[in-house]
Amino acid sequence: MTGANSFQVSGYGPERAGWTRLFARDSMARRLDWPILLSALALSLMGAVLVYSATRNRTEINQGDPYYFLVRHLLNTGIGFALMIGTVWLGHRTLRGAVPILYGASVFLVLLVLTPLGTTVNGAHSWIAVGGGFSLQPSEFVKVTIILGMAMLLAARVDAGDKQYPDHRTVMQALGLATVPMLIVMLMPDLGSVMVMVVIVLGVLLASGASNRWVFGLLSAGAIGAIAVWQLHILDEYQINRFAAFANPDLDPAGVGYNTNQARIAIGSGGLTGSGLFQGSQTTGQFVPEQQTDFVFTVAGEELGFIGGGLIILLLGVVLWRACRIALETTELYGTIVAAGIVAWFAFQSFENIGMTLGIMPVTGLPLPFVSYGGSSMFAVWVAVGLLQSIRVQRPMSA
Repeated sequence: MTGANSFQVSGYGPERAGWTRLFARDSMARRLDWPILLSALALSLMGAVLVYSATRNRTEINQGDPYYFLVRHLLNTGIGFALMIGTVWLGHRTLRGAVPILYGASVFLVLLVLTPLGTTVNGAHSWIAVGGGFSLQPSEFVKVTIILGMAMLLAARVDAGDKQYPDHRTVMQALGLATVPMLIVMLMPDLGSVMVMVVIVLGVLLASGASNRWVFGLLSAGAIGAIAVWQLHILDEYQINRFAAFANPDLDPAGVGYNTNQARIAIGSGGLTGSGLFQGSQTTGQFVPEQQTDFVFTVAGEELGFIGGGLIILLLGVVLWRACRIALETTELYGTIVAAGIVAWFAFQSFENIGMTLGIMPVTGLPLPFVSYGGSSMFAVWVAVGLLQSIRVQRPMSA
């Protein structure tokens, strides 16, 4: 038996038998994609070491405790892992039915950021303080709900057998769903997150089988919109300065170009094998700002060298490769779209983060998935891993 019926026989349909299936012959644990899971865990643990190296001597931010950020990073990883388990247990199909609730909650949270409850970090008014020194960045969860929401709309009639491809009306509805939170995030302004969301939308449309005219039209609209944003001076001054420093690396090296210059110095000094863990002069001397978050890759480049930085890229590549396999092997369009959206998200955000430390991409404040310090980002990427695992677990064994 193949298709949906095989899930019912093996107990992996929407009516699950509970945790006892973990011990069955065709158990959930046996069907997990272990390369993704182990690579994501390795990245998170590497990130913990790099975050510790970047913050252990920074008494102005670690409250006098060298292990302050290390403990929190590990705690965030643990919570993220638990969210992944919960996502796999619920299943992407169950979450498909809860998309309206999840989408409404994410839009509500990003709207809260624009109220007095929102706080500003590094020029971006995109956080909500939740107490105890913790804060929430709702835009990270919007990435997940955009993927789930667009997948639900685009795949509904195709998976039901009514259509071979999403029609124009369905595509317009999906784009409208994505546009609402993107506009709110743009008002914060959080240009980096908006860039990721645009790439997610393009990836989702390509995977859905929608007409290529939509993709070309969106690319053209994006180019026109970027020009309009620049000409109308919608961007904040700090964002304009970042793009100016990217276009001209020699522009104000002690000012707007300071971050990228110091990042390149740190990575360049690492050579092949690095200066040694906790021995980097740029890291120890605290020359690179935001090194535990946006510029965490510079710690790897300086202290672990080309080999350490290459290992991070290799592990990210394994995650992307296996996610592409999951997208290709699933028998339902909904699962394909969700997996493809996650691939687009992880691929672009990783390229942008590493690229800005090397000076080949503008600084946008995006974290490196699994590696950078930050609870919201860590939770969101592990939920995405849970979605990938659910898609793999709930496919027919013959796929």
